[in-house]
Amino acid sequence: MKILVSDTFSPEGLEQMSRDAEVDYRPVITPEELVADIKSYDGLVVRSRTRVTAEVIEAAPKLKVIGRAGVGVDNIDVEKATEKGIIVVNAPHGNTISAAEHTIALLTSLARNIAAASSSVKRGEWKRSEYTGVELNQKILGVIGVGRIGSEVARRARALGMKTIAYDPYIARDHAEKLGIEIVALEELLKQADFITLHLPLNPSTHHLIGEKELAMLKPGVRIVNCARGGLIDEDALCSALQEGRVEGAALDVLEREPPESCKLLELNNVIITPHLGALTREAQTNVALQVSEQVIKALKGEPIVSAVNVPALMPETRAAIGPFLPLARAMGSFYLQMFGGSVDEIELTYSGQIASMPLAPLTLSCLIGFLQHIVGDGVNWVNASYIAKNRGIAVKETSTTEVKNYSNLITMRARSGQEEHLISGTLLNSDMRMVRVDEYRIEIVPAPYMLVTTHNDRPGVVGKIGTLLGDENVNIASMQLGRKQARGEAMMVLQVDEQMPAETLNKVENLDVITSAHFVVMPQSIFSGEH
Repeated sequence: MKILVSDTFSPEGLEQMSRDAEVDYRPVITPEELVADIKSYDGLVVRSRTRVTAEVIEAAPKLKVIGRAGVGVDNIDVEKATEKGIIVVNAPHGNTISAAEHTIALLTSLARNIAAASSSVKRGEWKRSEYTGVELNQKILGVIGVGRIGSEVARRARALGMKTIAYDPYIARDHAEKLGIEIVALEELLKQADFITLHLPLNPSTHHLIGEKELAMLKPGVRIVNCARGGLIDEDALCSALQEGRVEGAALDVLEREPPESCKLLELNNVIITPHLGALTREAQTNVALQVSEQVIKALKGEPIVSAVNVPALMPETRAAIGPFLPLARAMGSFYLQMFGGSVDEIELTYSGQIASMPLAPLTLSCLIGFLQHIVGDGVNWVNASYIAKNRGIAVKETSTTEVKNYSNLITMRARSGQEEHLISGTLLNSDMRMVRVDEYRIEIVPAPYMLVTTHNDRPGVVGKIGTLLGDENVNIASMQLGRKQARGEAMMVLQVDEQMPAETLNKVENLDVITSAHFVVMPQSIFSGEH
């Protein structure tokens, strides 16, 4: 096996790979040289400098795996790699401690005005009273996002005597309690916290999560830390809050534009900005090198890997047996998360009928992928879905039975959070996906990219009111399904529409006097494209 390492790389990582493969270390290789020489390599390891383009991948007939020594894979054409059957792996856990420690460092620096005080002394000043700080002991830390890094920050804050509250709609409460964290609503966190730290991925739902509205809720004297992603905070709104004294200080390791251009935050004395240093420690660089080296060697040997960012193909015999059910399972997981939320302690999947004799693990993983994609993004796949669920405190169970009524095959997903439980059942009818039960509603839902799901009291005129409103909003309805518990009782309606519905339109639907609840469900394109 031959591996090319085309960026600067830890000696420990090089040594680890050299035990099993021939390693060429060329950290200053040019793009032209990479395209010319990649044809003879089985593996490629990069950091952020090398761009693994479609041209590079097309020129690599032997390439089986691309390893990224770090988390982000923006410099790799993952779609082209997947198309060519090349596994892409990264090292998502090697920088956890470094990022958590940097967060604590910024937290402490904010509390004691360290950056501003140091600059003052270097200017020849000695203005002690101007830099009076506050203790962290007995202060309330609000953690937004309790994943790997957020959890480590909470552990360290507890050692400093801080009380930790957190907002994370996707974390199991039992798991949070083991970490000594009290789970609260976002609004409650904003009103209570003395310090706030963010640890979330950046996606459409988290972009500007902290904006003018949220900043107006903060208690006086609050300080904010962001070591996660630029764009989680509305920088203009934060700048105004800092200038007006509504926020005491901010420490940012990430910005919306890096390096920053004409950023007003750079002009403020109560702001600390570091150049994206969260993962930049010697230990973290060694850790990610060792982790990606291990995964690259495992991939080349055909052994199980845990940090693939694309989905390796299933064995042909397995895919033939369960392939038609994979998109159904993923659709059920995605639908559940968007309908009922993600604070789940347990997910149980029951396979009934002929499907009970098939390999079930890939179906369970496909359901988890659909569920988790809305929480952690596209990084989840059938290799790491179980690990991510376990890491979030979600127990996953499988049961099967050959007995089933009314259908030849049926998949039922039950999810529990404390005493609350919801279920969805799905089947295939002439190879077409159908979800045939949602809680107590018997309904035949045809999964589609965009769906409006409402509940209401079953009475004349409801469908007409919704149809009229959507017509006025220029929303085109493709099809409709209705289900109810009993005549004139509670009913569910699912409308397949042609495109994404604006939030303002959904609000208008929710505010109709005939509507009990309304959800807009967006299904991942992979459900309909055959990428499973």
